[in-house]
Amino acid sequence: MNTAVINFFKFLLFLSVGLVILYLVYQNQNTAYLAQCATDGIPAADCSLIQKVIEDFKGLNYFWVLGVFVAYTFSNMMRALRWNMLLKSLGRTPRTINSFLTIMLALFANLGLPRLGEVLRPVTLARYEKMPVEKVLGTIVVDRTLDVLSLLILIGIAFLLEFDRLWGYLSENMVNNGEGGLLSNPIILGLGGFGVLSLILLFVFRNKIQQSALFKKFVNLLKGFWDGIMSIRNLENPPLFIFYSIMIWVAYYLMFYMYLPAFSPTAHLGFTVALMIFVFGTFGIVIPSPGGMGSYHFLVMAALALYGVTGSDAFSFANFSFFATHICNIVLGLVAVIFLPTINKNYHPVPIE
Repeated sequence: MNTAVINFFKFLLFLSVGLVILYLVYQNQNTAYLAQCATDGIPAADCSLIQKVIEDFKGLNYFWVLGVFVAYTFSNMMRALRWNMLLKSLGRTPRTINSFLTIMLALFANLGLPRLGEVLRPVTLARYEKMPVEKVLGTIVVDRTLDVLSLLILIGIAFLLEFDRLWGYLSENMVNNGEGGLLSNPIILGLGGFGVLSLILLFVFRNKIQQSALFKKFVNLLKGFWDGIMSIRNLENPPLFIFYSIMIWVAYYLMFYMYLPAFSPTAHLGFTVALMIFVFGTFGIVIPSPGGMGSYHFLVMAALALYGVTGSDAFSFANFSFFATHICNIVLGLVAVIFLPTINKNYHPVPIE
């Protein structure tokens, strides 16, 4: 009961963080949208940002939206195949359908409570495949270690390709450039203040932190990450494993690329732009709010601003890409909830001790 109460309050906390950020983003864009309407002579009663977003959703090219769903499914299928290669070391390769649906169930659970899926995923697969849950959990560490490494590589590529543009944007906007400067943005100020305060507290209490159990766990986690990367050498087919890892992120990137032609104001943007939006959006999802709510919107809009897409168009794109991804997540998550018990009803694998 205590665990359930704690998880409920965690959910409320993360949801509140997401809603506050999303509200601030909306208020900022709504103010700018109303100002533009006043300049164009449009009455405030006929000027609704929400209605604008709805109309933009109606005008989407749903051929590309369908492509997003295909890329999302393919990416997670590659993840299931890669995971099976790790699980084979436990003595048996699970059924691919079980691995895939378990991944989708975990992603679905993360929408409610961030990181819940990282626990639900190994527990669920261990239950259906009769495998030791603690050993299945160990494969999740390796899986996530590779994701972190892959993301760092993509971030490096994105910033190398677009360094001049990014630096130019920061140079022009980081200073308090009137009301539009980044340093006058309440979200930036809040995140910056939180970051500075955290660094000060870390410095002041550094000795106590280093002696704490939490710090030792963090050090052990880093060691686990490194051990996880090195464990790839023990796989039967490392090249195939690396191929699956590449395809996971290629398909994920293609999702973000297909968002661009689906929406008229971004249809002219190309592959490099999609990479920047992909990197910024991934950072937004990592921040612990349900599905990256609010933080994803803010960072995707910041990425679009680098290429001249601002205001209500950027807000519509952020909402469209956010909801499209999570609709895919919800649909496949519900499929997992319904079909996992059904397809395993008469499946009786030999338990692995």
